[in-house]
Amino acid sequence: MVASASFRSVAEMYLHRIASTPDSDAFTYDDGSGWRSMTWQEAGAQSREIAGGLLACGIRPGDRCAILSGTRVEWILVDMAILSAGAVMTALVPSTPPEECAWILADSGSRVVFTEHAEHTERVTGDRTRIPAVDLIVQVEPGGHASHELDGATADRVARGGFRPTDPPPVVTLAALRDRGQQWLDAHPGAWNRRAAAVGPEDLATLLYTSGTTGRPKGVELTHDAWVFEGEAIDALGIMTPADRQLLFLPLAHSFTHAMEIAAIRVGLHSVVDGRVDLLPSTMQQTRPSFMAGVPRTFEKLHNAIVERAHRAGPVGTRLFRRALAVGLEVSRRRQRGEPIPRRLRLAHQLAERTVFAPIRGRLGGRLRFLISGGAPLAPELAEFFDALGIRVLEGYGLTEAAAASLVNRPDRCRFGTVGLPLPGVEVRLAPTDGEILLRSRGVMRGYHGLPEDTAAVLDPDGWLHTGDIGELDADGFLRITDRKKDLIKTSTGKTVAPQRLEARLRAVSPLIGRALVHGDGRNFVSAILTLDPEQARGWAAAHDCAHLDHAALCRLPEIHAEIQAAIDRVASSLPPHERIRRFAIVDREPTVDDGELTGTLKLRRRAVEERYRQLLDSFYEGTISRL
Repeated sequence: MVASASFRSVAEMYLHRIASTPDSDAFTYDDGSGWRSMTWQEAGAQSREIAGGLLACGIRPGDRCAILSGTRVEWILVDMAILSAGAVMTALVPSTPPEECAWILADSGSRVVFTEHAEHTERVTGDRTRIPAVDLIVQVEPGGHASHELDGATADRVARGGFRPTDPPPVVTLAALRDRGQQWLDAHPGAWNRRAAAVGPEDLATLLYTSGTTGRPKGVELTHDAWVFEGEAIDALGIMTPADRQLLFLPLAHSFTHAMEIAAIRVGLHSVVDGRVDLLPSTMQQTRPSFMAGVPRTFEKLHNAIVERAHRAGPVGTRLFRRALAVGLEVSRRRQRGEPIPRRLRLAHQLAERTVFAPIRGRLGGRLRFLISGGAPLAPELAEFFDALGIRVLEGYGLTEAAAASLVNRPDRCRFGTVGLPLPGVEVRLAPTDGEILLRSRGVMRGYHGLPEDTAAVLDPDGWLHTGDIGELDADGFLRITDRKKDLIKTSTGKTVAPQRLEARLRAVSPLIGRALVHGDGRNFVSAILTLDPEQARGWAAAHDCAHLDHAALCRLPEIHAEIQAAIDRVASSLPPHERIRRFAIVDREPTVDDGELTGTLKLRRRAVEERYRQLLDSFYEGTISRL
């Protein structure tokens, strides 16, 4: 149980980690010429210089500093510099459109923006009048118009806010800010430590903006104590140790990944930081993580890659894989039910382990103890698949409004199809009226930035956060998420359908399915709009002598439709009639952030997609209702 805070702030926790294990590896990253490691002491030295640069530029406690960058080691160093300087970190994912970038920077009042490269800088500087508070842009990579020097006069001018509204803010490299920071700290000994020590538990640490699936994103205010609590609660689980090595590849702007960053500092474990998702399997093989956090789509792609490799082994290899998988699944299910493993099955499993499962794990680094899944529902079929291979997937649950993780399965207490048990210090209950999940802990947000009415709508006087998710608690306290309250479908027959769980199952059963949107609110049956996964579609085309067809033609191909129909039928076989998809269409156009159909975190804006395909959806139901 996590009773009280061990540290006053994230800054204090970070400095304690540096002092406690200075020579232990903190981060591994690819510097362009190969993998490099950085100790906690080296990380602290860089964060100190960056923080010094911020202090030299007049950053005061509570000032906002934003990060617009992909996942890389500098992201973490800058984050810790901002927090230890007493400032507030605001994060933007790289896919955030320019208009939304400008809105978030203006709403947060960010004074300094850290960008990854010149392209991101151009996105921020497009219209100076829309980001009036920004006084300085710091670019991690050299290039564009970024200056390699930050002189004292410019730093003083930034500190005074001495720029006209029409003046573009100066752009300097991260190296230039570090140089200025070191010079300033040399002239002000002990200033960084004093600033870090002054940060308190109730001071604001982060202002993270939600996805905004139904409108403008909201700024979630999380204090230092909220993040300290998150680190403490994860540590108290006892599933991570300083001997572990995690792979951080998801956007660090997501609260989920930020929680894993905080956990690494608290526990003192080693993090491989590399956001190149397309290289994930090779990165895993090279860096050999012992655990990794991802979203369901991550594990869907790993599943697809494993299955494809088995198919490429030819008929004999495919049969061997299928037999081994069947054995692994049977062992997994028996263990889930607490049943003994018969001797014959145990011997077959030992053979499958030597010939199939161990080599697969070896290609993923060979050290994986578990995977952590969050951010969206994980299909039970995926969890069972990896468990059959000897890799347990621990599904968890949380919201940005509660500093990410609130519940998670444990390696020794895991129930597929649930999001596990509460973290130590987290209280969970269900609203008696509709089963809405309510959370309470030190990790719950202070509120939505500048939105008192929206805050009051989700945060009651007793400190319970109303999540907007519907769930069920079993007799042992495991939580099963039904769906988002606002996304639940109620058909014209009065039956309720949870679309996200159904969409996850479709993607798990058929690698060909990329995006899935289940529709049917107010309708007399359920239908779906689907896209094909481009990579899987190309592979299918090559294997079926259709490589000459483009993506649009593949989407119309009867053979593809037959495969998708077979997958839908497999899912339907275990569903009640009202949840079965009766009509579907495959569209050849992927939703994007720019067209407003995806959020900045790449979640579907359901209403926008439904509106785009309104005519197509309506056609599914023509003639199903008699008209006068």
